[in-house]
Amino acid sequence: MARSIANFLVLSAIIVVLIQLTQAEVQGSFDDNFSKSCPETHFKTSEDGQIWYLSLDKKAGCGFMTRQKYRFGWFSMKLKLVGGDSAGVVTAYYMCTEDGAGPTRDELDFEFLGNRTGEPYLIQTNVYKNGTGNREMRHVLWFDPTEDFHTYSILWNTHQIVFFVDRVPIRVYKNANYTNNFFPNEKPMYLFSSIWNADDWATRGGLEKTNWKNQPFVSSYKDFSVDGCQWEDPYPSCVSTTTKNWWDQYDSWHLSSSQKLDYAWVQRNLVIYDYCQDSERFPKKPEECWLNPWE
Repeated sequence: MARSIANFLVLSAIIVVLIQLTQAEVQGSFDDNFSKSCPETHFKTSEDGQIWYLSLDKKAGCGFMTRQKYRFGWFSMKLKLVGGDSAGVVTAYYMCTEDGAGPTRDELDFEFLGNRTGEPYLIQTNVYKNGTGNREMRHVLWFDPTEDFHTYSILWNTHQIVFFVDRVPIRVYKNANYTNNFFPNEKPMYLFSSIWNADDWATRGGLEKTNWKNQPFVSSYKDFSVDGCQWEDPYPSCVSTTTKNWWDQYDSWHLSSSQKLDYAWVQRNLVIYDYCQDSERFPKKPEECWLNPWE
């Protein structure tokens, strides 16, 4: 009897998790959830509409954004990056408070920096508060992101921001009520994806230029999912004190034991730039650099 009850409880827990995962998926067509900002020729879908292809050529890039704003939650998408010689090309997946680089925007960035054939992609993350960024980190990846789809996710609550690659935390940005107030937690954000030419800085500081003989450059997207608080004007319910959602409960305020092990491995092996260690740019370390992300 005890074993039967235990099996039932395990099965029930699995069902609950599956229901939660299903609820997190965004329903409807692409046009129901997103708006495009590119020529129609630069945006295509698979036959079943489940995979989206954004292309860049010398005339134009392509991008899309959610129609809905969110404040806090879990945001995830699968990407397959441009293959071959992609120097100068940036594929971006990010959250921002507005459509455009406004002077007071908050922003959370994944940027994938293309490279010459055979050289690894670099993944750059950044955090903006009220229009100020300069919180860059760069990592190499432990796989080739051009061969298959991989999942890139952001966990955002009022305690921390965590950037994940295939559920592995690669960056943790904690909120410790900094006197510099550099933690974006007040404004709702849209989600964006785009592909664009940035050969003035993206590859080896702009030394490697985009080879337009290889155009079009195509990045692929699928399985966008959100489990977050939708922002509804004029009386939003997006407060972070209710703890009714898993992404705002205690276990999501810090890394788990297994996540800490993964994160430590990433820090040892994959980080190639950390603004906190750049004494040339920051003779005095920004306040958040003194906080232990494991706490």
